[in-house]
Amino acid sequence: MQGDDFFPETARILTVAELTRSIRGLLETRFRAVWVQGEISNYRKHPSGHQYFTLKDPRAAIACVIFRDTLPPFPIALADGMQVQVYGSVTLFEARGQYQINVQILQSRGLGLLQAKFEALKRKLEAEGLFAPERKRPLPKFPRRIGIITSPSGAAIQDMLNILRRRAPGVQVLISPVRVQGTGASLEIATAIRELNAPNDAWQPLDLIVLARGGGSIEDLWEFNEEIVARAIVHASVPVVSAVGHEVDFTISDFVADLRAPTPSAAAELIVPDVHDLERRVGELQSCLEKCWRSFLAQARNRLSAVSGKTLFRELSRRLREAQQQLDLAREALGRVIAHRRVAEQARLTKAQVALKGHNPARELAARRQRVREVHRRLAECARARLTIARERAGRSAGLLRVLGPEGTLRRGYSITRDEAGNVIRSVRLVRPKMKIRTRVSDGEFRSEIPVTEQAAD
Repeated sequence: MQGDDFFPETARILTVAELTRSIRGLLETRFRAVWVQGEISNYRKHPSGHQYFTLKDPRAAIACVIFRDTLPPFPIALADGMQVQVYGSVTLFEARGQYQINVQILQSRGLGLLQAKFEALKRKLEAEGLFAPERKRPLPKFPRRIGIITSPSGAAIQDMLNILRRRAPGVQVLISPVRVQGTGASLEIATAIRELNAPNDAWQPLDLIVLARGGGSIEDLWEFNEEIVARAIVHASVPVVSAVGHEVDFTISDFVADLRAPTPSAAAELIVPDVHDLERRVGELQSCLEKCWRSFLAQARNRLSAVSGKTLFRELSRRLREAQQQLDLAREALGRVIAHRRVAEQARLTKAQVALKGHNPARELAARRQRVREVHRRLAECARARLTIARERAGRSAGLLRVLGPEGTLRRGYSITRDEAGNVIRSVRLVRPKMKIRTRVSDGEFRSEIPVTEQAAD
């Protein structure tokens, strides 16, 4: 064999990282998620919170890692020698070139896989808030069109139809036939939910949807535990009722639905009111209304009888005459008021004309001008007097300032002594040896220094 067969011209030399990454891609593509069981060995919990161990059997071993916050605390502390089942994705840790399982579910060996998957999906959806009560929608009180997703051959649909016919004969029921167990049934159920929510010319919009199935084992009911069904319920535009299994059975669809019914028959009773109860209630209200109406008519008849016939005519005539008389009296009173007002206004006008003649505007204007000149003269005299008083007061203040001010005090033989900062020295306690001081007298200022002997003598 020639060397060219081992080293063709088109061959490319891979780095370790490139080869490892390619292997990792193949592993993650081929083994997306697997269930593996075996014995724990070499278990250790890292300070970061991650847990590492090896899962082995008599013939092989594989590394496993549980990342922090991936799983809730295990009921029993993990330890070497424990037999467990793990569910997770197969990947490759490139730094060591070691393939491992990133564990997502861990359970003691012997616990059913379906139950573990149920708990894992329940935790996931609950963390997303899909079970929150505030997300649930109220059911319509009087639904007109109901969609039921179930197997057409099961006993559950027959029981529901019998109850609906008895309780609400006028309700329209649209049945969407699907398989309710077996592989692929969950996809049919989710598709049916979406189809019933979508606008369609074949049927009018529904008021609510019911998922119905009779009881069975966890394997029989498993299709209602699939995530695709749960998310289809969440995204439904109308309320969804889950009526799957018996009262003791719980599925994921029960938790995400707007209402969980213990059984399909119970769902039929919960979603529609009993027509007989409604008729009885309507009858009671009708009887009460008729009784009130009869009482009202009787009272009206009594009042009408009291003023009927001649009595009514005489009463109306009397009231009409009284009204005419009151109108005449009101007309007379109005005439008197108008006449009185006319006389009063004429007298007021005459008085105003006389007053106007007595108050000549020219004479009034001359008098007010004279008053203004007098006020102006008095204001000028007052200003001159105040100025004279102010000048005399200023002169007296200046004389006192010359006698009692700092300059006058210095001329009388006093002096002011300050330190270098300009602070006045008021006590010998403020004087220190070699302290430089400034002394001001009446005709100037001189500087000096405190000798040491004076400080000692002090």
